[in-house]
Amino acid sequence: MARSPEFENPMNRPRYTGLPTFMRAPYAEDLSAVDIGMIGVPFDGGVTNRTGTRHGPRELRNQSSLMRRFNQATKVSPYELCRIADLGDAWVERPFALESALAEIEAFYRPIQAAGIVPLSAGGDHSISLPILRALAAERPVGMVHIDAHCDTGSNYLGSNFHHGAPFARALEEGLLDPKRTIQIGIRGGINDLDIWRLSHESGMRVLYMHEVYQLGIERVIAEARQVVGDGPTYLSFDIDSLDPAYAPGTGTPEVGGFTTLEVQLLLRGLRGVDFVGGDVVEVSPPFDPSGLTALTGATMMFEILCLLAEAFVARAGT
Repeated sequence: MARSPEFENPMNRPRYTGLPTFMRAPYAEDLSAVDIGMIGVPFDGGVTNRTGTRHGPRELRNQSSLMRRFNQATKVSPYELCRIADLGDAWVERPFALESALAEIEAFYRPIQAAGIVPLSAGGDHSISLPILRALAAERPVGMVHIDAHCDTGSNYLGSNFHHGAPFARALEEGLLDPKRTIQIGIRGGINDLDIWRLSHESGMRVLYMHEVYQLGIERVIAEARQVVGDGPTYLSFDIDSLDPAYAPGTGTPEVGGFTTLEVQLLLRGLRGVDFVGGDVVEVSPPFDPSGLTALTGATMMFEILCLLAEAFVARAGT
């Protein structure tokens, strides 16, 4: 019997078959043949409210089986541009020791950075961005497009400075981020302290609150983001709670009044050409969304970011 053409390429096979790697990309332990590595970080030791994001990478892998080869809107096929693989999990051996856990995550990313691989990470809570930046920005600070309901530049909470509400405060202190090339988009929600995001403002970050996003419109937000980050190396951090809970209920700190899924897709697509050197999708908490909608949305945004990273990688290789 003739073999069905759908089985020639693993990504064309029925999506319910095979092991659930990110986007059905091959799993790789050999770093020498990878340009972009997708990595799970199943860690939620930094949450301040409800836990569960440690289960995010596994469910994101599962839902990412629904992704396909081409971005229909941009015509980009990242797999034709780069060698892409699932590099497994940066799992933590001592998850109850927060600061050493972050050091373990950093240690996982060091050889990936040394190999010249662009990481696309799936959290996990937002505290994982700090050790990733420690590896990526060890030699020079990077700019950042940060899409979130919260600035995550907080300070001590219940005795710790290393929770998911403070990774970018620590990144600033450690010289990993260039605040003048950082924009935070979609900030909203009630707060207990009007000065909670003072560091973002005083350091020179551009903070676009959600009501400003609504007033400006997506096209002007894109233009401002591109102007802020310029043409230097830039990290992209996407918190699923940037979306309205109607689209992503499975997260630890949901805030109503957020983006629609289409608005975020348009925003991400508008960032084509930015020199992205890494990205993450964080705060997907499957236990709070049995439907799988939040993980599907997170996987979809991972694919949009993957397209951006692939184009940026090719652009750097050609310079």
